Amino acid sequence: MSIKIEKKITGYSVVKPEDKVAAPKVAAAAPKEAPSAEVIQMHESVERPETLVGSTFKIKSPLFEHALYVTINDIVLNAGTPYELRRPFEIFINSKNMDHFQWIVALTRILSAVFRKGGDVTFVVEELKAVFDPRGGYFKAGGVYMPSIVAEIGGVVEQHMKNIGLIHDPEMDEATRRLIAEKRAAFEQAGTKKKADVSAAPVGAASAAKASGDTESSGFPPGATLCVKCNTQALVLMDGCQTCLNCGYSKCG
Repeated sequence: MSIKIEKKITGYSVVKPEDKVAAPKVAAAAPKEAPSAEVIQMHESVERPETLVGSTFKIKSPLFEHALYVTINDIVLNAGTPYELRRPFEIFINSKNMDHFQWIVALTRILSAVFRKGGDVTFVVEELKAVFDPRGGYFKAGGVYMPSIVAEIGGVVEQHMKNIGLIHDPEMDEATRRLIAEKRAAFEQAGTKKKADVSAAPVGAASAAKASGDTESSGFPPGATLCVKCNTQALVLMDGCQTCLNCGYSKCG
C-alpha cells in the first residue's frame, strides 16, 4: 500500500527487521506501576454511611430505678482490604429514667464528637472511669467497684473497645500466673476446711456463719478486699503482702 507524503521530509532512518522484533521486548520488560489504593483513616470529615455495626450494653445500677442501655456504633474503614479498620463512630444512652436526661445527652454528643475526630480515642476510658460520685459508689456483679454511674459507662466503652481490638489487656507473665494459681488453690483449700468446720457446728452457728457473708458470688476467696488497680474485691494477703487474684497487682511491687 502506497502512502502519500504531503509534508516536507526533514530526516529519515532505516528500520531493520531485527529492530522490529526487539522493540516489543523492550516495551514488555518495562515494569508496570502497581495501582495504589488510598488508605482511609478516621477523621471528622468521614461521612456517616447508611448502615453501621455496633453493640448494646445494659447497665443496672442501684443509683437508678431503671436500667441504662448504652449503644455504640462502629464504622468500618477500608472494608475488604488488608487495611480494614473498625472504629467507634457514635454512642447513644437510653433509659426510662428522664431525671438525668440533660447530662446524658451532653455526654453522648461529646463522646460521639471525640470518636469522629479520629486519632487515639482510648483516653476517654480513663477519663470516664476517674469520675467519682460524692454520694459514694457501688459494687456491680462480680465484686467490681464502680465509683459512679459515669465510671460504669466508661467501663462499657472500654469493654467495647476491647471487643473490636482497639484496647488490649496486658498479659501477666508466667511466673505471676503460677504464683496466683498456687495461692488461690491454698485459699480455696482453707475455705473448704472452714466450710467443713461450719457444717460440723450446731445449726445456729452454721446459720450465723452463712449470714456473715462467708460465701461470695464473685468467685474470689471470702474476706478479699478491694483492689485499687482493677476495682475488684480480689485483694488477699499472700506471704505478708496484699496481692490481687484478678489482675496480679501487688503492693510489694
